[in-house]
Amino acid sequence: MEKGTGLLVIAGACLLVLFMAAVKHKTEFFLDFCLRTVMGGISIYGLNLLLETWGISCAVGINLFSLLTSGILGFSGVSLLYAVAAFPLL
Repeated sequence: MEKGTGLLVIAGACLLVLFMAAVKHKTEFFLDFCLRTVMGGISIYGLNLLLETWGISCAVGINLFSLLTSGILGFSGVSLLYAVAAFPLL
């Protein structure tokens, strides 16, 4: 092989490895986000039912905003949503 061709092959292999590592990281982040979103929705639903049985009128709606908040922030996002919903009760 020529010197320039060998250098291009090595550079291409390095770029391929970097691309594979980036895709793996993004896939892992996307799966974590989806898991937090689903668990946040289930948590909101369960807490709404629990608060309703206790007679507390502090419900958080399950919509795009609340699911994105729970997906990005996790359980602390769900807590934040309930803190904002409970603010008028103070």
